[in-house]
Amino acid sequence: MVTLNLSSYNHGPFTLVGIPGLEKFHVWIGIPFCVIYIVAVMGNCILLYLIAVERSLHEPMFFFLSMLAMTDLILSTTCIPKTLSIFWLGAHEITFPGCLTQVFFLHCSFVLDSAILMAMAFDRYVAICSPLRYTTILTPKTIIKIVVGISSRSFCIIFPVVFLLKRLPFCRTHIIPHSYCEHIGVARLACADISINIWYGFCVPIMTVISDVLLIAISYTLILCAVFRLSSREARQKALGTCGSHVCVILMFYTPAFFSILAHRFGHNVSLTFHIMFANLYIVIPPALNPIIYGVKTKQIRDKVILLFSTKDTE
Repeated sequence: MVTLNLSSYNHGPFTLVGIPGLEKFHVWIGIPFCVIYIVAVMGNCILLYLIAVERSLHEPMFFFLSMLAMTDLILSTTCIPKTLSIFWLGAHEITFPGCLTQVFFLHCSFVLDSAILMAMAFDRYVAICSPLRYTTILTPKTIIKIVVGISSRSFCIIFPVVFLLKRLPFCRTHIIPHSYCEHIGVARLACADISINIWYGFCVPIMTVISDVLLIAISYTLILCAVFRLSSREARQKALGTCGSHVCVILMFYTPAFFSILAHRFGHNVSLTFHIMFANLYIVIPPALNPIIYGVKTKQIRDKVILLFSTKDTE
């Protein structure tokens, strides 16, 4: 009987506060978030369109880039529309299934983004360290295996989180001091032991991301060793230039991610308002900047973007 009563607590809707302490400014805060989100959607859609229609961009590097663009769209779209509805429409309520869906796509997108950056690092390693074997190593069949592997890994790591949350009884408050649902934030509302949620939610995804970072670091160490063995300065600059945009995206993705994790874990003096604001910016700024960085630093994409818009102007 107790089990039946506890299970019923899962069905109540949750209330998302938004950004605690800044409720009076929600309307104004929503404006830059909306602008950045529109930039993210337009930039990534243009990137996907160019990669799809331009045969010269049908290479492994750009295929992984299109995956990154799609994942960034999922990441930002999972949270920002709901956040804007809280800021502008006062739609604070979210159903329990809706909250679980948001948790899954948010965390799965993050882990998949990390895996894609690792795959892109491997692509750059092969292109620079074994250029003559590039097409024989990264064949379409190999790329499909990589895509299936990293997608399956992300799904298998995050899917248990849904069941870890679903098993919990929520018999206290249903108010979440955030603008979207995330695993530990929701679990802390439960009136039961959440040690499994904390252990799994912190250790498993973080160890997965750390392993990605280590593999990326190894790839770039080998790349730098290969580059500095080149006799020509021009060849060295060209080789490093092909990695420039990828390195920028890596730093932009991992630096705030690890800062946020450490701040949550050890930054007890950091205000909740700062935590929530930073978390919201993190899910919208990288998806907006990634296509801009690749558009500016990658010559093939830059040329195609200029051609696309110059053609429209002449029409």
